[in-house]
Amino acid sequence: MATITTTTTTTCFTVFFVFFIFFCTISSADKYSLTYLPLSHRSAASRIHSGSHLQSSSSNHKLSFKYSMALIVSLPIGTPPQAQQMVLDTGSQLSWIQCHNKTPTTSFDPSLSSSFSILPCNHPICKPRVPDFTLPTTCDQNRLCHYSYFYADGTLAEGNLVREKITFSRSQSTPPVALGCATASEDAQGILGMNLGRLSFASQARISKFSYCTPTRYNNAKIKPTGAFYLGQNPYSKTFKYIDILTFPGSQHSPNFDPFAYTVSMEGIRIGAKRLNISSSVFRPDAGGSGQTMIDSGTEYTYLVNEAYDKIRQEIIRIAGSRLKKGYVYRESLDLCFNGNSMEIGRLIGNMVFEFGKGVEVVIGKERVLDDVGRGISCLGIGRSERLGVPSNIIGNFHQQNHGWNLIS
Repeated sequence: MATITTTTTTTCFTVFFVFFIFFCTISSADKYSLTYLPLSHRSAASRIHSGSHLQSSSSNHKLSFKYSMALIVSLPIGTPPQAQQMVLDTGSQLSWIQCHNKTPTTSFDPSLSSSFSILPCNHPICKPRVPDFTLPTTCDQNRLCHYSYFYADGTLAEGNLVREKITFSRSQSTPPVALGCATASEDAQGILGMNLGRLSFASQARISKFSYCTPTRYNNAKIKPTGAFYLGQNPYSKTFKYIDILTFPGSQHSPNFDPFAYTVSMEGIRIGAKRLNISSSVFRPDAGGSGQTMIDSGTEYTYLVNEAYDKIRQEIIRIAGSRLKKGYVYRESLDLCFNGNSMEIGRLIGNMVFEFGKGVEVVIGKERVLDDVGRGISCLGIGRSERLGVPSNIIGNFHQQNHGWNLIS
């Protein structure tokens, strides 16, 4: 189990995660930090990544990231370090960097790094002996470990699994950790996988805590606001309120359940002063794992299962239906779009509130309920999760603006 938090003095809220085995308990280091970790994660990580930890005279380090449609952090990778642009993604496990020649000025060049090595097929990571491993790997013609990774939006990244170190400063670095060296991908940046999986960067580097605070983004593509990314203790953590992050051991192997996601205790949704008639069970996984509610910084918008989305759609149309742009779907995912700018339609709709356990609320201000997608069209930043082919509730980074999330691994 873990916790999500919200500050009382600012609009940022934070999530804490600390790993123990098979049970929920209170950390002696932080009385509010709770979590659950299956034995297979810890034992496998200890065998494969023994000695891999963030080496530093201080456990705290602050980075920054740029925010447009994604959270882009620049990490110094290799020896000597090469700056690599990576998407901060709490919804995926594998970290990978660009190693192809399509963008030679930004791609990683393995030949320039003395700490770079490629994993062979017989490496334990490539041929896992634990049942919870989810990364598809094969043996290529050179007997090297090849991976292919599909994301929920249909994009693909593939290449070789390698080991490389990340140096945050002269006093803070990791030993070589496993990551992908992509030779084929459709993205301009790599991925910094930060979920609960044993191969996430947080797990491999044994980073005890990390957090990020997402700033307000602007419709002007030339303006990319800067967010804060902490490795270690967040200096504002004493002001946070806490709610539990949920674990469902019985759903570990359910077909629609992601056991590595940060699953939150969402209770309901309000639009303006009206609490929508949505059962809290809609936000919990059913017998097949459908309905899980997760925090995913790597997904742009929020996606909800039909039972929740239909109630939102009904209320939004009641309020602003006269401005609806009928038949219009943005990026094949957002179908509640309107004629008019986001501020104008937002004032009609009012604030939206995501309700969590222990009375914690995340307020989505009316100015951020809709996204101005251009050509005089604004779309609600929420879509049906079935459009992604994922039967889960996903809170994306668009609704994480002005909020912070702090994770402990």
